[in-house]
Amino acid sequence: MRIGIIGGGAAGFFSAIAAKENYPEASVVIIEKSRKLLSKVKISGGGRCNLTNACDPKDLYEAYPRGGRSLKKAFNLFNNRDCVEWFESRGVPLVTQDDNCIFPVSQDSQSIIDCFLKDCKHLGVEIQKGLAVKSIRSVDEHFELEFDKENVLSGTFDKLIVCTGGSPQRKGLEWLEALGHKIENPVPSLFTFNMPNETVTKLMGIVVEDALVTLPGTKLKSGGPLLITHWGMSGPAILKLSAFGARVLSEKNYEFNVLVNWVNETNYDLVIDELTAIVEEHTNKILANYRPYALPDRLWLFLLEKGNLSSNKRWGELGKKGLNKLLNLLTNDEYAVKGKTTFRDEFVTCGGVSLKSVDMASMQSKKCKNLYFAGEVLDIDAITGGYNLQAAWSTGYLAGQLK
Repeated sequence: MRIGIIGGGAAGFFSAIAAKENYPEASVVIIEKSRKLLSKVKISGGGRCNLTNACDPKDLYEAYPRGGRSLKKAFNLFNNRDCVEWFESRGVPLVTQDDNCIFPVSQDSQSIIDCFLKDCKHLGVEIQKGLAVKSIRSVDEHFELEFDKENVLSGTFDKLIVCTGGSPQRKGLEWLEALGHKIENPVPSLFTFNMPNETVTKLMGIVVEDALVTLPGTKLKSGGPLLITHWGMSGPAILKLSAFGARVLSEKNYEFNVLVNWVNETNYDLVIDELTAIVEEHTNKILANYRPYALPDRLWLFLLEKGNLSSNKRWGELGKKGLNKLLNLLTNDEYAVKGKTTFRDEFVTCGGVSLKSVDMASMQSKKCKNLYFAGEVLDIDAITGGYNLQAAWSTGYLAGQLK
């Protein structure tokens, strides 16, 4: 049997290794269009490779705005705990951070890359670089590939696994659409918010550990750490909102308002109670010297200035009107977003080959027998924290069964 793996990224290597282990007598070849292998693995996690997450396996699917529930069968076969065992059994020790993100102990993505290359060499997986597939032709349940070069990899393939990753434009998926697969238009996911007209950017570097961000007029909301940057806002709360709201925000052409609840408390009565208690206990303290909810000092002073509240005013002088103004600043602080910025260099797309075109129990195409998919080429994407790579490992492992 001759098995072709189109794409030399995370899902491609995992598929190739799984296929070769399942069918040791088969010929397995990875076909990568660029000269670089595993380029996104290289930059993942800031070059440290956040390869999975230590959450409870049964909760994995919740991290995926698209495709999560469809991945349950893949996760049943190969989940995050299996991932940890897989890498550590191959001599790559791992460490779990406080936020549940899992990295190699080396803190270097090259450890993961070296593991894959070593495994492929040991198993006899062939790797072809600098070779772009232009089209796939199905002939009697076998496949002929057309490349951008002539006289290369002649002959047919019995099985193909497509692992070409996310495409920023629909044009990059037309060769798969031509085979009858439904394509969900790709749009960016996981991006930060640009706020060129907001003075909050002067607070760049400040992190609020537990904020809540919402998109007015929708049910979209996201909680967690929020980072103020020189261009706007970032951090897990913003990135998660961008992932779950990818299509909505694209339709708005990335111009919209967001509401920030700096204290992540949606029960306004509790916030008023907290502020009232401060008034009663610290009546003579000036606002600048006593920050509610242990907010960062610069942020607190910024909010007071934004609300036209003198930082030299005493808490006992606020009155009902002043308390209500503080309530609004703390829980419904509005900012205008105009544009986005890619999170690091880790481009993630919402969209790709529709899951309606794929048998998610095997990753086999419903349109072409013996053709399989794995990784971000599918309409599957996740929030940050190692989940996107986990989807690549799980779908690659399942596709490599070639069932």
